[in-house]
Parts: sequence; C-alpha cells; structure tokens
Amino acid sequence: MNIFSSPSSLLSGRSLKIYDDGNGWHNKFRQQVTSRIDEDIFRPLYSGDNGTPNAPVRVLVAMMILKEAEGISDQKLFENCRFNILTRSAIGLMNADDSLPAESTYYLFRKRVVDYAKTDGVNLFEEVFQHVTKSQCAEFEVSGKAIRMDSKLLGSNIAWLSRYELIHETFRLFYEEVKQTGKFDKATAAELENLLTLEGKKITYTCSNSEIKVRLQQLGGLIYRVLALFSIGDAPRYYQTLARVFEEQYRVDENKKVIARDREEIRSQSIQSPHDTDCTYRNKGDQQVKGYSINVTESCDDGDVLNLIGHVDVRQANTPDVDFLQDDIKKAEDVFTSKVEAAHADGAYHSPDNQSFCKDNGRNIELHLHAIQGLEGRYDLNFVDDNLVVFDTLTAKSVSCTQVTDKKGIVRWRIKLEKGYRYFSKEQVNNCLIRKKIAATPLETLQKRNNVEATLFQLAYHFPNNKTRYRGLIRHQIWANARCLWVNFVRLFKYIEKVGHFPSFCGGNPPSPSILSCFGMVQTFVLRMSISLPVRFRKNPVFIVLEN
Repeated sequence: MNIFSSPSSLLSGRSLKIYDDGNGWHNKFRQQVTSRIDEDIFRPLYSGDNGTPNAPVRVLVAMMILKEAEGISDQKLFENCRFNILTRSAIGLMNADDSLPAESTYYLFRKRVVDYAKTDGVNLFEEVFQHVTKSQCAEFEVSGKAIRMDSKLLGSNIAWLSRYELIHETFRLFYEEVKQTGKFDKATAAELENLLTLEGKKITYTCSNSEIKVRLQQLGGLIYRVLALFSIGDAPRYYQTLARVFEEQYRVDENKKVIARDREEIRSQSIQSPHDTDCTYRNKGDQQVKGYSINVTESCDDGDVLNLIGHVDVRQANTPDVDFLQDDIKKAEDVFTSKVEAAHADGAYHSPDNQSFCKDNGRNIELHLHAIQGLEGRYDLNFVDDNLVVFDTLTAKSVSCTQVTDKKGIVRWRIKLEKGYRYFSKEQVNNCLIRKKIAATPLETLQKRNNVEATLFQLAYHFPNNKTRYRGLIRHQIWANARCLWVNFVRLFKYIEKVGHFPSFCGGNPPSPSILSCFGMVQTFVLRMSISLPVRFRKNPVFIVLEN
C-alpha cells in the first residue's frame, strides 16, 4: 500500500471504516481466494517462446471469478475493476495508481486457457479450483466424510435447429469459407449459390414437409460431392464439422447413392449446432436440452461446521448420472481432509458397478440413495441363511424357489408359474434389497441430499432460463469452476461472520472455552499494560494501539 495513493489515506469517516474492515467481503475475498491462487499452475501457457505474462495471473483469475460471481458483462467487469475501490481491493490492487490488465491481456489469457485445454486435455481452472478449495478445507477443517451430489442440465448458447436447418447452416458456413478457392465448376457454384442464398429457417417456414425432404436429399448429394474436393490437410475450419454432420445424417449405399438416415438412426451425441459441436441432446422427463450436464459434489458433515463444494464436473448432456459418481468421489477426496464415509445421491446414481466401487479397494462408503429408478416389482426377495426367499405381494404367499446355473456359469433363481418359469438375477435381488434399505433409512438421513439442489440453483443463478452464455465444453468447465469458487467463498465468508476467524492452530474453528479464557486473560493484561505505560515513561510516553 502506497501512503499517497492508498484509499486508506484518501478516505475518511464511515467510508474509511468500511474499506479497512478486515471482515469486509473485499478483504476476505483477497485473503481467501485471490491470495490462494497459485500462478505456477499457468506456467505452461507462457513457457518456451510464448514469453511471460504482462500482468499478474492472480489478478486475471480473480477478475474471471468476480465476473461469474455477479453475472456481468466484460465491459461492466472492467468498469468495476477500474473505479470500484472494493473490487480493486478484492483482486489485489491496493493503490489508486495500480494499473489494471488491459482488455487484450484478459482476452488473450482466456484464449490461452481454452486452447491449452483443447490441445493438452488439461483444464487449468479445475486445478486452480482444487488448489484453492483444498487450502480452504485444510484451514477450516472441512472433513468431507459425508458428501452429497446431484446434476443439472444447462442448454448451450445456441439456437434450436431442425434437422434441415442444422445441415443447411453447417453447409452454408463451410461454403462461405471455400467459395473463393476456385475448386468449384460453374454449374456446382451456381447450384450452391441457389441453394444456400436463404437461411435454413426461412426455407423451413416457406416449404412443405415433402419439399423439405427433397431439399434434404439434394443437400446430401451436394455435400458428398463437395467434401471430395478437399482433404483434412488443406480444409478450412468447418470441413471436419461438415464431414461429421454428413456421416451422422446420411449414408452412402453400395451404388454410391446418398440416402438420408432415419431419425431413429441419429444418436443423441450427434452435432446439434455448427456453432457448438460439443453440446449434445438429452430428453430428461419433460426437459429437452441441447447442452451440458453439470454434476456438483459437496460436503454435508453434521454439526455447525463449514461445508464446501469439493468438485464440479461438466460433461455432455447425454452423460447419465451414474457415470459421475466414481470419478467425482475420487476428485472430492483429493480436496477434503478426510476420506468419504457416506455419500448421498438420488436413484439415478445407482448401478451394481457403483455399489461395488463403494465397497471395493478398502473403501467402506455407505451409499444412501433417495430412490431407485423403475417400478417396484411384484415379488419381494430376501436372503435367509443364504437361501433366497420369494414372497408374492399380490397373493401374500411365499413361493418355492430354486437356484440354477446356466452354461455360462451365471447363477439365477427361478419360481414356477402357471405357465413356465420366472427367473431372478443377482441384480434384481440386489435392487430389491436396496429398496428395503432405503425404506428403512431414517427420513433425516434421506433429506441430507435435498440441500444440494439449492447449490445447483446458486450455481446457475444467473441463467434462470437454464441456458448459458457460453459455447463449448471447455468454456462451460471454466465457468463452473469460477462460479463454484465464488459459491464456496460466500459460504466461507458467512461462516467467518458467524463463528469468527481464529489462528491456524485452531483449525479456523472456534477454540475450546479454556483457550478462549486464556485469550481473554492475555488481552486484559495487555490492555492494562497499555494504560500504565504512559505513566511509567513520563519523558517519552509510549502508546500502544490495539486492534480487536
């Protein structure tokens, strides 16, 4: 802090008190987030001939976190960082003449992070999130013995396109890039100009279904001919996108005739927009999304303790919830101070593989499921002395059961019906036992999972229509990490307001009453000494100023 340009020397009264308040959000953000950012994480972006950053990376990362904290535009972000002294204090600019990174530096930094993630497969912002959160958990003793998780679907910042609009728009973007290459003869160029002059949505509005089918077939033939004129080596940006769309939407028969695929053949992971080739389609209940699935894992330890988000995972929308559990538990255990002992989730996370994961390799994780997908069966299954007992809930009678092993060595159980037999697999038996376990679980235990829905609400607070401002998987991952860093800070800030912030040897938590009593006696002694000092040293009085 500079004595001439520090806001502390320029302000007075209540303004000075708010600015110098050690418990103010800006000072706590600088201490708990900005100062914890490890700049060495971003060293690969500036190695070799790339040069060194011309602005503190810590400041750039803090700016990106504050942008997602308030959900503001880049223009508003730079305005706040230039003229709002609390925002400047939060990102570490303590003096009025401290220079802010230029817009070009900020955008170049973001671009380098995205490019590095695409080429090397490493999201540096995820490493920042893990490093900052791990240090917070260590200081405030966030154990993470109990965790909960849930997922949320978010749409990408793209327009919803019909099948014809998708193919037409992709082809149009490709043609705009290559029409000046001179590889088209006059007839092909005229045909392309005639077909691609109008936007795809205007054609779908003005043409009947039969006309759209004819145009769809015509587009497929043209794309097949045009793709043959280029190769991956000399192809422009949209070549691979167009080639992938053609592969997903058409097939070529043995006579080299292009045929549009049936809708049933098109998979959910097919391209939904040429402007965001990462997003996929998912129909979940009454929710239809072209975008991404975000899974949040947070601690839910009992008592008046601090609980933080330990990991946020962003994948394509067609990723089932069951695929998140194992990876996210491992990532959360790397952040929290203890191994996971209990995990709370809904029925979408249940699978035999996940059940085995919670018990294998020395783990003893109690997986509390809110429910299991699917309807409850007619037969109640239970083991008694290693024998399966089958109870028919419709007739309220026990049914004789026999264990059988097929040629592949798979063990099953069967009961005789009026016509034929009914077989039960190990998976069906386990599901029945899990349903009984859920029914016997206390309500307060099952309700622990519910609060994670509030976390998901806060995560996507600035996207009330469940549609983000971003495109691409990497940008959504960066957004989620930055937003979760802010959510964790708010929780930490409120926790410090509630219980206070004590020395590190207290773990960041309130000390015992005996230690508090000791602190009080020391404080009283120092205060009395400070009063008596001016009397003892009459010639050169010494005054001690104590901050509470």
